[in-house]
Amino acid sequence: MAETLIDVEVAYANPEQQEIVALKMPEGTTVGHAINASGLLNHFPEIDWADIKVGIFGSVCKLDQLLKQGDRVEIYRPLIHDPKEARRQRAAKG
Repeated sequence: MAETLIDVEVAYANPEQQEIVALKMPEGTTVGHAINASGLLNHFPEIDWADIKVGIFGSVCKLDQLLKQGDRVEIYRPLIHDPKEARRQRAAKG
């Protein structure tokens, strides 16, 4: 019996470039499995697996989240500074 494959994408961007990897994965694949299969961890050494933040179409999720047909996994970069603090600083400069 043939295993059912689903189409998913894994996306990552830094200030210099963005990469979206299209994959065919077995049904029952998790976010973590798709990230590993994408090769993005090798291509972007700044991605820290121990502290990785991910989502599906902009909704934060865990690495063990099961994927569905057509899902796009997004690997998020850490914020360089707190956006609320940046707004406060801009407002203070008036």
